[in-house]
Amino acid sequence: MTKSAHQTLNMQQIFTWLMADGIILKENAKAEFNNAQAILRNGPAAMHTLTALAQVKLHSAKLPHQQLTLDWLTEWTAHKVKLPFYRIDPLKIDFTRVSDVMSSTYATRFNILPVESTQDSVTIATTDPFNTEWQAEIAKITRKEIRLVLANPLDISQYIAQFFSLAKSIKDAKKASNNDAALRNNFEQLVELGKANKQVDANDQHIINIVDWLWQFAFDQRASDIHLEPKRELAVIRFRIDGVLHQVYQVPATVMIAMTARIKLLGRMDVIEKRRPQDGRIKTRTADGQEVELRLSTLPTAFGEKVVMRIFDPEVVVKTLPELGFPPLDAMRWDQLTGKPHGIILVTGPTGSGKTTTLYTTLKALATSDVNVCTVEDPIEMVEPAFNQMQVQTSIDLNFADGVRALMRQDPDIIMVGEIRDLETAEMAIQAALTGHLVLSTLHTNDAPSAIMRLLELGVPYYLLEATMIGILAQRLVRTLCRHCKSADGDMPDAIWKSLTEEWGIPKPATVYRPVGCPECRLTGYKGRTGLYELLTVTQSFSQLIRPESDIHALRAQSISDQMKPLRIAGAYKIIEGLTTADEVLKVTSSLV
Repeated sequence: MTKSAHQTLNMQQIFTWLMADGIILKENAKAEFNNAQAILRNGPAAMHTLTALAQVKLHSAKLPHQQLTLDWLTEWTAHKVKLPFYRIDPLKIDFTRVSDVMSSTYATRFNILPVESTQDSVTIATTDPFNTEWQAEIAKITRKEIRLVLANPLDISQYIAQFFSLAKSIKDAKKASNNDAALRNNFEQLVELGKANKQVDANDQHIINIVDWLWQFAFDQRASDIHLEPKRELAVIRFRIDGVLHQVYQVPATVMIAMTARIKLLGRMDVIEKRRPQDGRIKTRTADGQEVELRLSTLPTAFGEKVVMRIFDPEVVVKTLPELGFPPLDAMRWDQLTGKPHGIILVTGPTGSGKTTTLYTTLKALATSDVNVCTVEDPIEMVEPAFNQMQVQTSIDLNFADGVRALMRQDPDIIMVGEIRDLETAEMAIQAALTGHLVLSTLHTNDAPSAIMRLLELGVPYYLLEATMIGILAQRLVRTLCRHCKSADGDMPDAIWKSLTEEWGIPKPATVYRPVGCPECRLTGYKGRTGLYELLTVTQSFSQLIRPESDIHALRAQSISDQMKPLRIAGAYKIIEGLTTADEVLKVTSSLV
């Protein structure tokens, strides 16, 4: 950088560089410069030069004529001024640590943000590489080397507000607790004499701010689960995003206690009881007004109560089967199965494979004004007005079997049983199917044919399965490639395609995509998930194989003859469509080989 410390990055300098690089043509430059200047002049006082230029929505004169987005412009500018480009990932920043470097007022004044702090250096993101009058002052105060990086101006302004506000709330909440280790509800309690017996109040404004931020942050990051995990000194907050857990933040253990109390209070749980697991639920709204349900679960651990909040998006039940990932043929076959007046349909797969989503989507489509849909669940995953939902209550001896027995007297057309766990529940579900009801339920098995073996192991008579079972759906979830950055130069293990070609006649695709990583997908290469489905329809030939001494290999072979595509084959088609990768498919189907 050759500019003096008091000069700033201006529009004229940016356009000079753009023309020199051939990104903007000389004959168009004047009009485009005037447009950008007008946006900058009429915009907010704090609007950055690059932000104004991005709003013109120019396209590069060079192939492939990509749009000059704010991220592109920032990364290009970083290259011009010979600084590293830094994408701010809030999941990877220790808010409290970086907020110790400078005050919020100081960061706002110079539009800079500390993003990393080590023993020897501090990395500071800036929007103006030429305005460095603050650099010597921060180096003197911190006694550390200052490493300068260039970051997206909108990200910096957004996270200055978020990071410093959150860090202040956590520090103030920690201060209120007097850092009293004796208050921690764990099995290693340390009694220290002379400490004030003062806990952080669950209704303290700092705690309210922290919990509100936590939820909004989780919604913004597309998290499906929030984990609050107490530890000896610093408790951990983690998000599950697209099936993968990410550590988000660490807070003092005493602050976590207050956060847990706040969440339990809102979830109408017993705040005082910390010795036994509890369940609850909260309904809230996102910043854009969309309703979201959170299902709460607490678990006593060695260092206090662990809380897991599962986030349910109500919009999920209005999705169609193709939107969930069903191939057209399987969607048609599933609709035919669920349109039958009676029988049992099972959805199988491990925890977190999307079974509940499939059932809710199906029931939502079936729950018309002339159909009575009743469910018995443990717990009720999502409250849906179109269903009559009942929750299992083990404390008063109301289990799944009792629930089905009660629902039978409610004139149901369709019954959904949350899970078949034992022989009694299985027998009640079969009884409901025999008396003319359509019964849907879930089971934990690796694939669809194994569900028959599991029910036989539970003790269900084979002739009852033969009479009532009409279909079984096994499923998994795989991460989908980010459409903004996936690259068509991926590779495919020959061993996989050799078996697919020989057994299924599936040719190796000409193009295989691989993950790359961009701001849209948080540099993971994946964004969102889709389902892999293995749909077994019980034909006469298949039902004749259901015997006390049934052979799983014979059942599997017959189901394939009856149009069932195994999960790995379903995954192969997703790879061919460019939706996912071989690594993802192998990860979720490894137990099926």
